[in-house]
Amino acid sequence: MKLYYHPWACSLAPAIAAAEAGIALDLVHVDILKDPHTLPDGSLYSAVNPRHYVPVLVRENGEPLSEVAAILQYLADREPGHLAPLPAAPERIELQQWLTFIGTELHKMYSPWLLHPEVGELAQEYARSKIANRYAFIDRHLAGRDYLLGTFTVADAYLFVPVNWAAGAKTPLGDFPNIGAWFKRMKARPAVQDAFRAHSATPKLLAA
Repeated sequence: MKLYYHPWACSLAPAIAAAEAGIALDLVHVDILKDPHTLPDGSLYSAVNPRHYVPVLVRENGEPLSEVAAILQYLADREPGHLAPLPAAPERIELQQWLTFIGTELHKMYSPWLLHPEVGELAQEYARSKIANRYAFIDRHLAGRDYLLGTFTVADAYLFVPVNWAAGAKTPLGDFPNIGAWFKRMKARPAVQDAFRAHSATPKLLAA
């Protein structure tokens, strides 16, 4: 399978999930700093994803899949019960709640509001206050838990992305010790380390 990614983007979450599941991905760099976005061979990324953003996972049948939450659940279900509760399990609803919460209440507060300075300082301060409230909720939830659902799931892979952005986006974690401890546990996982290295790798040309 092929994952279209950028080192600064939320494509890190599927990279972590794949590494945890032992799924090999061919990473294809997308230059999201160019308008329009381009691929290493100079072609336009819009041919892969008309919505222009990353990530996109190209499945074994050649069909593209976008949206981080959908990609994460697809990868998790290739190893049933390992990275996500089984579809019929009541805990699956909890996983879907977390994926939606992270996507709408954290991810989309960082991007575009904190990753694009042109939106202005007032908007950015508002976004930071909202993020602090969300982190307070997550911090309380993590009290007495190693991971969001107790054991590692793809929800943790997704949460790793905005928490990893926190320092650069000036959303400090000092008031959230449970998130800080969770972040250390995440960074210590060998698969997370492997994914982080691969996801930051030098762009390579598309295979012929």
